[in-house]
Amino acid sequence: MIGKLKGTVDSFGEDYVIVDVHGVGYVVQCSAKTLGTLNAGEAAVLSIETQVREDAIRLFGFRTDAEREWFRLLQTVQGVGAKVALGILSVLDGGALATAIGTQDKAAVARAPGVGPKLAARIVAELKDKAPGLGSLDPALIRLAGAVEDKSAPKPVADAVSALVNLGYPQAQASAAVAAALKQAGDGAETSQLIRLGLKEMAR
Repeated sequence: MIGKLKGTVDSFGEDYVIVDVHGVGYVVQCSAKTLGTLNAGEAAVLSIETQVREDAIRLFGFRTDAEREWFRLLQTVQGVGAKVALGILSVLDGGALATAIGTQDKAAVARAPGVGPKLAARIVAELKDKAPGLGSLDPALIRLAGAVEDKSAPKPVADAVSALVNLGYPQAQASAAVAAALKQAGDGAETSQLIRLGLKEMAR
């Protein structure tokens, strides 16, 4: 099994790169984000996930071991194959994906090609306790996002998040901004104050 490739970028396809390793060209499928970091003729080091099928051996390449772990983890969810996993990693890097899962932001995951609302909901639900990198998220943000999601948040908080969402901000960002505002203003803060402070957070 191949776990790593170190060579020179030979050429690109729509969703793959050919890496020349001592004269042998390996076809490696990558996410759009990974492909965007590679340049023809330059050296490249890729972490590799090898998938062996009856009719083919496929190589998937990643700039970091963490991205490869996300690729593996995503495929533990029913309905997520290699193509969909790469699609998700093409629109969300590891940090953004961890945040989306931690805050149950289904809309962010659903932006990936091949991911509908039902599959996005399944991904964030099933990976919430498994996803790497969630430790870096503010616990207050995760609690608030969950409270907003299940409609148990205090009315001023829920109204402030709703107001920011109505202004066009994504749910996860709105929840994060209001969580920061709540920390600053205290539990007794009114909706208008949370909105004002939340907008300041967004402008940072």
